[in-house]
Amino acid sequence: MGWNDDVVETFRRSNGTENYWGPKLIVLHSIGAKTGDVHLNPVVGFRDELGWRVVASKGGAPEHPAWYYNLRANPSFEIEALVDGEVVTVPVTATEIVGDAWQEAYGAIASEEPQFGGYLQKTDRRIPVFQLTPRQE
Repeated sequence: MGWNDDVVETFRRSNGTENYWGPKLIVLHSIGAKTGDVHLNPVVGFRDELGWRVVASKGGAPEHPAWYYNLRANPSFEIEALVDGEVVTVPVTATEIVGDAWQEAYGAIASEEPQFGGYLQKTDRRIPVFQLTPRQE
């Protein structure tokens, strides 16, 4: 079992109470850009008035995480998130935040979790931020 699998299993088993990021952890059910397979990616989700924001930081690595390409290719998918004390599945649409809105979004995220500000210092790439907006099905 890999690290992602262990994080997801613990998140589900504990109803979202046992994990490194606490209530901020969400699980992306990203759809592979090349394969079409569903991949489970535990990430930090920053709640806002529109849903959640996620950062394709990969810890400040020089390249984007694989799920970045999946969200670009297949922006409609589901997430698992802790909502009102319960892990629920939410259908969402991902939109990459660009331009001046990116500066505002990334600044707010770095203010809330300072290590994300440090990731910008470790790489030359502009670290993408996605808005995940719930949708009705």
